[in-house]
Amino acid sequence: SKVLPLAQDPWLLDTYLNSSGHIRLGTIFMDLDALSGVIAYKHTGEDVTTVTASCDRIIIKHPLTEICDLELSGQVTYATGRSSLEISMQVAKAPKEGQAVRDEDILIDCTFTMVSLDPATRKPVNVNPLIVETPEEKRLFELGERNSKIRKQRNQTALIKHTPNDAESDLIHAFWQKQLQFHDPHNDLRKPDNVHHMDTTRLQTAMIMQPQNRNRHHFMIFGGFLLKQTFELAFTCVAAFAHARPTFVSLDPSTFQNPVPVGSILYLTATIVYTDPPLIDAPGESSDHDSKYTRVQVRVDSKVRDVDHGHSKPTGQFNYTFTVEKNIRVMPQTYQEFMMYLDARRRAQIVQDSLQEKTPGLSPKAAEASVTE
Repeated sequence: SKVLPLAQDPWLLDTYLNSSGHIRLGTIFMDLDALSGVIAYKHTGEDVTTVTASCDRIIIKHPLTEICDLELSGQVTYATGRSSLEISMQVAKAPKEGQAVRDEDILIDCTFTMVSLDPATRKPVNVNPLIVETPEEKRLFELGERNSKIRKQRNQTALIKHTPNDAESDLIHAFWQKQLQFHDPHNDLRKPDNVHHMDTTRLQTAMIMQPQNRNRHHFMIFGGFLLKQTFELAFTCVAAFAHARPTFVSLDPSTFQNPVPVGSILYLTATIVYTDPPLIDAPGESSDHDSKYTRVQVRVDSKVRDVDHGHSKPTGQFNYTFTVEKNIRVMPQTYQEFMMYLDARRRAQIVQDSLQEKTPGLSPKAAEASVTE
């Protein structure tokens, strides 16, 4: 574990604050990715190259209501002897010496998946399996095993491989009918002011990758830097969409597909892909459409371009969920947008199940007192 003495060191605190005096979550995410690497190397040793394959979940458990010292801790919780290992971490209010962290002091729960590669060939290599002894270690290992099965199942049913199911197809048809009604001159129904087409919500950035943000391996960009940049773009995208200050809820399963070399150009595109309550409920579902709070899911796609050769390739997809105090909806129009919407809808259901299992979630009222952003 590591302690950030934010309450004791004003110079360190200054590097973590944003313009409104809140602690920048993006900077905390950078620290978590760095810590996951340290933990991974304690398990694998220094003979392999270990990189972040995915961020499986980052969840806010309890709001941080005051500036205080933060303790970042974690451990390997799942490794079967293959190339990957799961690392579970948490950020909590640093306890007094000799005391344990209380559950109500835990700010963030998260899980990262790391992959070990051969330094020369860059191919996956097997690592030592995890030895579990105590009941708590066995519980965490079983949870990691379940998470691994869920990831594989999610990949097998992905929309890139399979057509939407019957309920999702009915939902697409309902959206198409709604679009026709909005544009029918003989129908009095018009698109409400709080409904926005998905293509109008996009926000893009481009930046050159500098060596100061490289990782310890050669000249590739540190994964935590990408988390920070995508989070802050997602936050900005939601704020521009809702004209309200968003409250972070979770980072949903997100992948690092390809490395980002130093000197390349990184393109990030953020899109509002789902809102809950939705504009249209699926058959058999009902939502509180009068709620003044809306849960907004934003997807950030990243790609990198080689300046010398002009080649570009995707580097990752990052899925963030925020809550805003506003009744606002997003509406897809094209088939590609419908697929993004359905994928986000599936993620939203997974997030809801996860929040109910691990924590009741960060309520909008409790979030108002939070000093993180």
